[in-house]
Amino acid sequence: MKTIDFNYDLPQKFIAQTPVEPRDHSRLLVINRSINKISHQAFYNLDELLSPGDLLVLNQTRVIPARIFAKKSSGGKAELLLLRRERETVWQALVGGKGLDLGKMLQVDDGPKCEIIEVMDGSRRLIRFENPIEPFFPKIGHIPLPPYIRKTLRDPERYQTVFAQEPGSAAAPTAGLHFTQELFNKLMDRDIQITEVTLHVGLDTFAPVTEDDPADHLIHKEWCEVSQEACQKINAVRKNSGRIIAVGTTSVRTLESAAENSKVTGRNSPLTPYSGNTGLFILPGYEFKLVDVMITNFHLPKSTLIMLVSAFAGKEAIFNAYEIAKKENYRFFSFGDAMLIL
Repeated sequence: MKTIDFNYDLPQKFIAQTPVEPRDHSRLLVINRSINKISHQAFYNLDELLSPGDLLVLNQTRVIPARIFAKKSSGGKAELLLLRRERETVWQALVGGKGLDLGKMLQVDDGPKCEIIEVMDGSRRLIRFENPIEPFFPKIGHIPLPPYIRKTLRDPERYQTVFAQEPGSAAAPTAGLHFTQELFNKLMDRDIQITEVTLHVGLDTFAPVTEDDPADHLIHKEWCEVSQEACQKINAVRKNSGRIIAVGTTSVRTLESAAENSKVTGRNSPLTPYSGNTGLFILPGYEFKLVDVMITNFHLPKSTLIMLVSAFAGKEAIFNAYEIAKKENYRFFSFGDAMLIL
């Protein structure tokens, strides 16, 4: 298995620059693994494609306005992209600007001073603010859109899911962007249940794998949590032979991390609560322990995410679906269309 095996050609015209309105009017490519068939639907028909007794698992993380600007003592400009909080005033961040080395002091525009206290790999730094940065977010923070989105987003809430609750992500769990309250109502009317987990999304899961062998790639850790309440719902559904439907790769990684921690081996093997960092990197050959169905967007070439969905549906099936999606003019990446893998 080589990283190049997960590459594909995607002309710029397929990369969605703006979200569809309403949210649930995006397209939905459906892969039915049991009969090896692909069909095309609208996302708002999701309730008709699932079954009573199924359980949707959503990632309730909320994107923070993590892109902030600062100045060096020399007056030069610097940019910080906060990835995750390590302690009350200490954050891991990506930095942009020259000479941002150990001990460098920065003045955040209209905010507190901060110091670089550790130089990590690449442009990653550990930064300590003189005061907690969160109260300044409404005034100084900007939502960090992916670099392939070049159009200005008029409504920042459009890069949040309608069910986002727990602030902490540097990027949105984009499979969840398609849901509306009206669709949730339709799902619940069909006795399709819903529960939430949390994974605060960093940027590394979206970055291309640069190593020749993907097994050599080190995925950075992200914090996730599966609560007691979520475990109870998941265990009850599995006991009654319902399906666990992960909304997005972040929900998949959260559930599978918790399953590994609980040593889940079968439907009668209970899932227990989990909270902590996960560095789970799912490659083809991985044996899924909890997830039966996946809802996901179309992912970047050579990314850990396209490797994950290839592990779930089979690499040949995924790349065949991507070629069909291009022929049918589906929209790719964060603001693009979705895929349902049954």
